Amino acid sequence: MIEALPQALALLMQPQTVMVGIAAAMFGLFVGAMPGLSATMAVALLVPVSFFLEPVAALTAVVMTTAMAIFAGDIPGALMRIPGTPASAAYVDDAYQLTRQGRPELALGICLVTSAIGGLFGTAVLILLAPRLAEIALRFSGMEYFWLVALGLSCAVMVAGRDPLKGAVSLLVGLFIATIGQDVTAGHPRFTGGISSLLSGVSFIPAMVGMFAISEILRNLPTIRNAAEVQVRRLGSILRGTGDVVRRHPVNLMRGNVIGTAIGILPGAGADIAAWISYAVGKRFSRDPDRFGKGSEEGLVDAGAANNAAIAGAWVPALVFGIPGDSVTAIVIGLLLMKGIQPGPDVFLFNPEQIGALFLAFVIANIVMVPIGVVAIRLCAKVLLVPRPVLTPLILLFCMVGSFAIDNNPFALVIMAVMGILAWLMEENDVPVAPAILGIVLGDQFEKHFMTTMMKGDGSLAFFVSRPIAAVLAAVTAAVWIAIVVGLVRRGPARLGRGGAPAGGLPRPPRGEDGGRGR
Repeated sequence: MIEALPQALALLMQPQTVMVGIAAAMFGLFVGAMPGLSATMAVALLVPVSFFLEPVAALTAVVMTTAMAIFAGDIPGALMRIPGTPASAAYVDDAYQLTRQGRPELALGICLVTSAIGGLFGTAVLILLAPRLAEIALRFSGMEYFWLVALGLSCAVMVAGRDPLKGAVSLLVGLFIATIGQDVTAGHPRFTGGISSLLSGVSFIPAMVGMFAISEILRNLPTIRNAAEVQVRRLGSILRGTGDVVRRHPVNLMRGNVIGTAIGILPGAGADIAAWISYAVGKRFSRDPDRFGKGSEEGLVDAGAANNAAIAGAWVPALVFGIPGDSVTAIVIGLLLMKGIQPGPDVFLFNPEQIGALFLAFVIANIVMVPIGVVAIRLCAKVLLVPRPVLTPLILLFCMVGSFAIDNNPFALVIMAVMGILAWLMEENDVPVAPAILGIVLGDQFEKHFMTTMMKGDGSLAFFVSRPIAAVLAAVTAAVWIAIVVGLVRRGPARLGRGGAPAGGLPRPPRGEDGGRGR
């Protein structure tokens, strides 16, 4: 591979490839910053264009689009509490709270720098350790995936805030929503109410847009005319103070890099799960866990590094074994085959120049992410200059377009509205929304791997821990739940303070303050 780097660099510096890379970066930033439009959708839209591109140019377009889209999802999350992509949902509350505290530059700067560092770390692992790490990921069977998903769901309860019981209720709501549609084993309709559009289940993107964006709109409707949540002012230096934050939390940064890359390598996991797990682990080991969800710099460092590190990690099984690491690399495998490149161990022997150019494209994408990201932040921050009575309908319009564009199905708008009302009711009763979101994302995988493992083990529960890796993941999951239960038991007698406020917590602000309610 090292011998092929000069030829790879020459391929990457071709005028067509450079122009395609710049255009793809702009496209990725636009799609990522649009609520409801995911990085996967952006890559899917590139496939028809790739027919007219050389292999290296097509792969460069995918890399640039994905890296930029995952970061750009943080921009509307920080400015409007609407994650642009699912990978940004884990830490959207922290970014948004920093903005409401008058520090949007710090929130976006942390997201930008940690995304770039995480992407470079994941790329280094992809280049140096791809064959070895892919072998480990290939050992995962259905039971290991079941425990990995169970661990991710458990982490959702852990990050639920002061009341894990409400977090568990939220998680169960999300898991119930995930069961709507056809049974994964028998194919029988469940909870569809005779609505044919629900046979394929509740689409995640409209659900996410509704639960984050529509609920936010509903919450702010009473104060829309005199809302002053975010003080409109000119953004200062985006990177000022970011270096100090990174230097104060080197352990969080490295932990996010490692977790993101490791989760990304596991086929089917992706940046979404990586961000959630890294965020949960960061909260578990933080000296100030109560700060998470209220503007935690640590949470942004942990999850921001993990989501971009997972992008490069997902290419490990895709390139070495032809097994997609996430939905993006599933599209990439088809793109490689279309270009005559067969994913597998031989790809490093027969196509070293193209693979070398791919590695260099990852490095360049994460380096140029910083200057391009700064420009993108300043452009997107102009939305704060728009009066709220004008901005809110525009946000609603973009949400409707993003939800409809997933499947070109008008019923997606119904899902978006229903999920938005549900999330609004949950938050009005202090039930966190994040666990429900993760339950919707992972519910079908949780059920599928559970049922397949049960069938393989003839109904024996002991079969779930019959392999070493599965036993380790089961032990970690059990430890998480033990920690949750022990914390509940210890706080039980003093759970409520005077006036109904949680012990040690702040009283709930009156209506009309803090965006309509306290978070």
